[in-house]
Amino acid sequence: MPDGRKARGQLAEQAAADYLIAQGYEIVERNWRCRSGEIDLIALQDDVLVIVEVRSRSSYASSFGTPSESITVRKMKQVRDTTAVYLHSVRKSNANIRFDVMAITFERDDSLTLEHIIAAF
Repeated sequence: MPDGRKARGQLAEQAAADYLIAQGYEIVERNWRCRSGEIDLIALQDDVLVIVEVRSRSSYASSFGTPSESITVRKMKQVRDTTAVYLHSVRKSNANIRFDVMAITFERDDSLTLEHIIAAF
């Protein structure tokens, strides 16, 4: 496993993308940014645009909670606001959307555990 928070974040996002692709999703965007924030992954499943927030933690940092527990109301609002900007910019304001969370835990043995929470918020 790479050292450093940024490297672990990139590894988590790649694991999430690989998982979604294996489940039949099409990755539309990665790390889409604007002034209001960033969307980790944007995927398409049938006719639903899936906005994916990827959260990761190391198992030895479990005293700080699980990856999914790290999503605050403020973060949810930021993702929603950023999604509104994205939808406007690609002229898909009427798209069917869903907000998922991919919670990745890096284990001590360098493996990882992935939890896909569909319609998380």
